[in-house]
Amino acid sequence: MKRIVFGMLLLAGALNAQAQQSFLENQKLYPRVGEAFREKEEALKKEFAKKGISYPAKQMYIRSFKLDSELEIWVRNNVTDTFTLLKTYRVCSLSGKMGPKRKEGDRQVPEGFYYINDFNPNSSFHLSLGINYPNYSDKILSDQKKPGGDIYIHGSCLTIGCIPLTDDFIEEVYILAVNAKNNGQDFIPVHVFPVRFGNTRSLDYLGSISLTDNEAQKFWVNLKEAYDYFEKTRKIPVVMVNSQGKYVYTGRGASGQALAQARSENATGSGK
Repeated sequence: MKRIVFGMLLLAGALNAQAQQSFLENQKLYPRVGEAFREKEEALKKEFAKKGISYPAKQMYIRSFKLDSELEIWVRNNVTDTFTLLKTYRVCSLSGKMGPKRKEGDRQVPEGFYYINDFNPNSSFHLSLGINYPNYSDKILSDQKKPGGDIYIHGSCLTIGCIPLTDDFIEEVYILAVNAKNNGQDFIPVHVFPVRFGNTRSLDYLGSISLTDNEAQKFWVNLKEAYDYFEKTRKIPVVMVNSQGKYVYTGRGASGQALAQARSENATGSGK
């Protein structure tokens, strides 16, 4: 009986490894993805070598900042490791304004905590990675009938609520995401913040909006808790949602502070 069970476990492991491998190989069959790997992979390997990280990364974390128009890629190869910043990309267009997405057609880029839920190698925007908007929080706080959807990180500098990179940049991000999924990371986290909270000028701008929008201030202070925790630990907090749609964290440090206090704390920062 033990031999049968052991054999079944080996078979299951082999099938799982084959399935993981097939995702990478299947993606490469699409012309744009195959070409991206041929043209960009060697440069990415050199980037990893400069950082002293083995390629490809087994896990990645994406962080985007709306006002600052930046998207970061963080990587690691072991769940016990802290994340290392690999690259920062310029987001080439922005629609809407500061604040979360709450309904279909509001042109807003979502703010909050998401993960990659779709790989589109035949995107109308070159290549695209879908994020799971609306998440549990959005489903509580957004329009109940038409919250909107189809939010992607994609190529081309056109957007109505998405996160657009250039075609060259999305090819690199897509390669990294394919490799991470192929290595078993089924949920690649994507955290979207209104601003880089450590940037004084960005935080000042956000604070000016908060003066007339108390709900926005509460929401952003809630997001800042996760931002602060990652800045301190280089690890991602476990994010949950309560019955009111508020994000609740485990594995985090001190609770969030008001934006006015945060602005004061960063008054001596270097800014952009």
